[in-house]
Amino acid sequence: MADTLTHHAPEVEEKLWEGGKSPFKVSYGKLMMWYFLLSDAFTFAGFLIAYGTLRSSMPSWPVPDFVFSIFPGGFHDTPLYFVTVMTFILLFSSFTMVRAVQEGHRENKNGVIFWMVLTILGGIAFLGSQAWEWTTLIKGEHVSVTTNPFGTHTESGIYLEGDGHNINEGDTFEAGDPYLIHQHNGEWAPLKYKVLEGKDQGETKVQSFGPKAFGALFFFITGFHGFHVFSGVIFLIIICVNVATGLYVERKNGYEMVEKIGLYWHFVDLVWVFVFLVFYLI
Repeated sequence: MADTLTHHAPEVEEKLWEGGKSPFKVSYGKLMMWYFLLSDAFTFAGFLIAYGTLRSSMPSWPVPDFVFSIFPGGFHDTPLYFVTVMTFILLFSSFTMVRAVQEGHRENKNGVIFWMVLTILGGIAFLGSQAWEWTTLIKGEHVSVTTNPFGTHTESGIYLEGDGHNINEGDTFEAGDPYLIHQHNGEWAPLKYKVLEGKDQGETKVQSFGPKAFGALFFFITGFHGFHVFSGVIFLIIICVNVATGLYVERKNGYEMVEKIGLYWHFVDLVWVFVFLVFYLI
């Protein structure tokens, strides 16, 4: 009996610990990438939670269908069409990244290069679309980190032109309708309106700007995500050049570097889904 136990002890020990092999069956580089993505996920979660908290504390907030209703080419009243195109571009680039990783596992250098180039073009297209959206909001709609012309009415009324004494009635609106501060005499300023309902019916009031927090949060959070996309495009270009030069051919590890940048790129795409949900849909 003692001999049997002694004989089998090393075998049991070998099953419990095979020495130096990763218990998660992943390389050190991929494990560290997962740690980075986890910490970055907490950062984005904190920003989006802060956005939700500030928004819920405001009595008035811009309506996404009204704010993001312009499409390139001068098209108006197209709510969320352009940001939908942006989202499709980024999600499609995630598909091309998957294909690049698959070709890497097959040790197909040309396939990796082809799909990585498509991923890079998708990232650049997304950044260009975001730049157009920012330009439209800043120059066309005069949104900034301190001024937000968008909001919702809290009471029904009718727009007034002039100084409020010589009244020329304009468009009517109902409580809860979205509005944009219009340009008057070359300057952007709040307009006057006459209340139509409630105890203040007939009283002339000045339309106020929307909550300042909207512009600051929008530019900061979407800009922070855009910085991640920009960084990802730079890394993709560097790794694609390395693939083209044959740097990873001799390693015979399924182009692991491509897989690691792929994890980052999928994370960036996933974060955009939450940003899109919070800013554009809710």
